[in-house]
Amino acid sequence: MRRFRQAKIVATLGPASSGGERIRALFEAGVDVFRLNFSHGKHVDHAARLEIIRALEKEQARPIGVLADLQGPKLRVGRFTGGAVELAAGAGFRFDRDPKPGDSGRVCLPHPEIFAALKPGAELLLDDGKLRLKVERLAGEVADCTVTVGGRLSDNKGVNVPRVTLPLTPLTDKDRTDLTFALDAGADWIALSFVQRPEDIAEARKLVAGRAAIMAKIEKPAAVDRLGEIVDLVDGIMVARGDLGVELPVEEVPGWQKRIVRAARKAGKPVIVATQMLESMISAPVPTRAEVSDVATAVYDGADAVMLSAESASGQYPVEAVGMMDRIVRKAERDPLYRGLLHAHHSDPDPTAPDAISAAARQVAETVGAKAIVCYTLSGSTALRAARERPEAAVIGLAVESRTGRRLSLVWGVHPVLTEDAHDFGDMVDRACRIARSEGFAKEGDSVVVTAGWPFGTPGATNVLRIAYVGKDGAGG
Repeated sequence: MRRFRQAKIVATLGPASSGGERIRALFEAGVDVFRLNFSHGKHVDHAARLEIIRALEKEQARPIGVLADLQGPKLRVGRFTGGAVELAAGAGFRFDRDPKPGDSGRVCLPHPEIFAALKPGAELLLDDGKLRLKVERLAGEVADCTVTVGGRLSDNKGVNVPRVTLPLTPLTDKDRTDLTFALDAGADWIALSFVQRPEDIAEARKLVAGRAAIMAKIEKPAAVDRLGEIVDLVDGIMVARGDLGVELPVEEVPGWQKRIVRAARKAGKPVIVATQMLESMISAPVPTRAEVSDVATAVYDGADAVMLSAESASGQYPVEAVGMMDRIVRKAERDPLYRGLLHAHHSDPDPTAPDAISAAARQVAETVGAKAIVCYTLSGSTALRAARERPEAAVIGLAVESRTGRRLSLVWGVHPVLTEDAHDFGDMVDRACRIARSEGFAKEGDSVVVTAGWPFGTPGATNVLRIAYVGKDGAGG
């Protein structure tokens, strides 16, 4: 099944999108990668959905990616005697480690890591930023604060500490258990929540041990401050705008979204723009005009993928939300302004042979009007380099291993196909032309540009470029 767009769609599975027929409908509507959110659901539920996805993948003969999104640390206040209190602006309020139920003057904050990092003047945000408190005094594990924005605070609401790097690893005990399950079940991407520093990637990289690609969710200002280092260490990036918009002033989020997308594109790493993209479709059959514009903006910026969360996981119109996302992406990509905006921040290739070949492939394809750039890729790096160029021609990624094809299902413009590696140059050309034709990208007489590495079977050694023409029998010439 060919998609008539370049940007990909990620959809979260949940109560509204379980079962074979519903998952099939989501795929047919346009989903390229399914997200399993480990903040919700049991392992048995995720396993059942993943089994359905793999059966669908076999039936459709097309790699389908699975993204396992780990929960990460959840920082919450304790409980209150009456279940909730009202905090008035200007009032004093204390956080401590006393486990007794709280009242209008205090509550337990059961996280020593927060006390260790706090300083006078720091801000605490409660309940997704609805309430704000300023730290006035610290005495060990007691923080006396002033309420700057009041409101109702109930049991176990979340706590955010903006612009403070907390001494916490992104992997809790729950995350390690979930990670083991996800890897054993065959997830293709692992998304790390609560990434604050480059060092946070090391533990996950060791545990994953090459069995999946690692994606960092950029949702903390501390991660934004060290964005370049984090991008260098991971395989992909997610712009997690929900939490990022809590800890940063909301008016800063659009600018940072563009900077994050640009940094990932420059590095040739796939980047997802996520959170609240079509949120009104949780309960309405059509989105707002502002949401449509938001999705289109991510497409114009060159994001690899846009993501649905509650819209597909628990909303009333999951299939319609995917279909709407598909239409928005296709319309944006056909806009006469699209190509100019996409290439406004095109990065020069690195001074390596594989990058030079990939850049040349785009230029040659545009010059001769090739219908596709066909990349033989073992690890996926050749297809990633081709996608980094954002060519007008489609990119067909010929992958030997299913895990490579599944990972590439997230990458801008790449149509992954599983096949054997080329045996010789003749086979390289013939196989590329036959697949370009059978997958609906080229017909007899059309040209394709083929890239590969010689000797065949050498990962990351792209050093061959060939222009080929689709013959009458589909073979190349």
